[in-house]
Amino acid sequence: MADPSFDIVSKVDTQEIDNAVNQTAKEIKNRFDFRDTGASATHSGDSISLTANSEERVKAVLDVLQEKFVKRGISLKTLQYDEPKQAGKEFRLSVTVTQGIADEKAKAIAKKIRAEGPKGVQAQIQGDQLRVSGKKRDDLQAVIQLLKTEDFEVALQFVNYR
Repeated sequence: MADPSFDIVSKVDTQEIDNAVNQTAKEIKNRFDFRDTGASATHSGDSISLTANSEERVKAVLDVLQEKFVKRGISLKTLQYDEPKQAGKEFRLSVTVTQGIADEKAKAIAKKIRAEGPKGVQAQIQGDQLRVSGKKRDDLQAVIQLLKTEDFEVALQFVNYR
């Protein structure tokens, strides 16, 4: 039998993103403080576009979006955005949903496992995910606990535990 292993990934269900954006659009359409502000939220691919007639309103729409993400169990670490930019009479904010673990983050996670993890546990970078394997399941559980205490600025999920 092969050694026990699990994968470390950073993925977001696109249906959950779509649901969160739709809930955001519905809420800003119904809320009194968003009336006559031209506020909207649209989703296409891995990007979310937020618009309103003032910078404060765009930031308020972002707050509503973040609230919906939290309610749906999506980590806010997956969201990347800059300051709102003015385009004509409206302000726009482009929010990107990142998926996968970047190479430098993957190397940092693998280094952390080698440095502080139990002996005999290996981490291999496989594209945008990591495969962690070891002789004992208890060692793998210890690695998961170690990584949960550390902040790598990436939303981590532990899947395919076998």
